[in-house]
Amino acid sequence: MEKKSNKLAICRRCGTTTGVITKYHLYYCRHCFREVARRIGFKKYN
Repeated sequence: MEKKSNKLAICRRCGTTTGVITKYHLYYCRHCFREVARRIGFKKYN
């Protein structure tokens, strides 16, 4: 039986593996995402 290799998602900005947002192929951790969200086109609605 072959063993699956689990590839960890890494933050493209700081390199951490915890709390990484992979949806829409973002690959930013939640901390970095809050800092760069405006620059990459996300808007905050109330």
